[in-house]
Amino acid sequence: MSNKADISQQMATASVWKLLIKLSIPAVFAQIVNLLYNIVDRIYIGHMGEAGTLAITGLGLCFPVISLIMAFTMLIAQGGAPRAAIEMGKGDLKKAEKILGNCFVVLIFLSVLLTAVFLLFGEKFLMLFGASESTIIYALPYMRIYVSGSVFVMLSLGLNMFITTQGFTKFSMATVLIGAVCNIILDPIFIFGLKMGVRGAAVATIISQGLSAVWVLSFLFGKTTKLKIKKENLVPKLKILGPVLALGVSPFVMSATEAVINIAFNSSLQKYGGDIAVGAMTVCATVFQMTWVPAQGIGQGAQPIISYNYGAGNAERVKQSFKAFLTVCFTFVFVLGMAIMIFPRFFISIFNDNPELVETTAWAIRVYGCAMVFFGIQSTVQQTFIALGKAKASLFIACLRKVILLVPLIYILPNFFENKVFAVFLAEPVSDAISIITSATLFAIVFGKEMKKMRDGSEK
Repeated sequence: MSNKADISQQMATASVWKLLIKLSIPAVFAQIVNLLYNIVDRIYIGHMGEAGTLAITGLGLCFPVISLIMAFTMLIAQGGAPRAAIEMGKGDLKKAEKILGNCFVVLIFLSVLLTAVFLLFGEKFLMLFGASESTIIYALPYMRIYVSGSVFVMLSLGLNMFITTQGFTKFSMATVLIGAVCNIILDPIFIFGLKMGVRGAAVATIISQGLSAVWVLSFLFGKTTKLKIKKENLVPKLKILGPVLALGVSPFVMSATEAVINIAFNSSLQKYGGDIAVGAMTVCATVFQMTWVPAQGIGQGAQPIISYNYGAGNAERVKQSFKAFLTVCFTFVFVLGMAIMIFPRFFISIFNDNPELVETTAWAIRVYGCAMVFFGIQSTVQQTFIALGKAKASLFIACLRKVILLVPLIYILPNFFENKVFAVFLAEPVSDAISIITSATLFAIVFGKEMKKMRDGSEK
């Protein structure tokens, strides 16, 4: 039996737990390593002597730009990869390759478009995001260099999901490992050795992402891959892209609204607490990325299993896969989240040791994350909806937490508290708690109906 046929057989018959571990561990590792791209930058920049506090705040102001680039990447990748997996489950490899080819072309187009927009209007955007005269000198050069290499970022991260969804986890893990190791090595060289500061951090990141992109493309154009990028599939077609975009809207909204949220948080905190409050938000968001970014990796391991068996009409394996996914994801997020809540100063000190910033962040992070420790529930529900192709339900969940609840609360709550900075941070747990309860309720209803349909279909 060929390796390609063996992978398909495993999706259909292997132990769900063993399969989840096999696919998730490399994906989680890849997400953690990918997280190092930005975390390593922040660690080095946050310890740039007296300038470190303002520099890390300036870097935080670039989050909306990075989030938007990631959003468009997720629109195509998380819309396309599950669709390809579903077609593979149906045995239609030709259509799966058409999805891959179309996604490849659109990723390149979007990267060029985004680069042009941010280079032309980047400074105006940063000032709207909450930059001050003290922080814009760090934010602007980092952003300009980073967006110039957005094509590498989007191709390496976006196309890598098509490698993972085929079951080639070692290759997908190597994609991120190559870039991250390179980034870790180059960061101190460019930042301190060549005395480039924040510019050096951006250059190191783009070079590293470029190497990852070359690796991904060499694999998808090569002989090992089950799905290959072919010339005849490079002409975008609405019939192919329509379902991809429909499914990708939810993760797009999740990432795009991160930009909106960052803008709302930073502008409000700049108004009520100045650069220190904005810096505290940067550290809070970075620390809790350590929980939800690996959780996305668990989802990347679970999604191919759920999607494949959903396409194959195997209700029992879909249910088993979801239960295993929920158990692992919730446990991981809860345990690490509680560690952050109990030992906040340890995690904060990784990024900066300025006494004023540490003191502000120490109480802010406990407010910010008190409900986020349960976020593994919503993450599982969100990603399972995507795996099942339920675009509308997934989109609603994404919009509920961030657009409907969080952004308005950031501006509403300060009207009811004397400590305005506290009120801004409080918006996060209030939004999280409501959205987690709502998401779990909606999922129980929709998932139950889908299981019944699949069982009824298999009995006919």
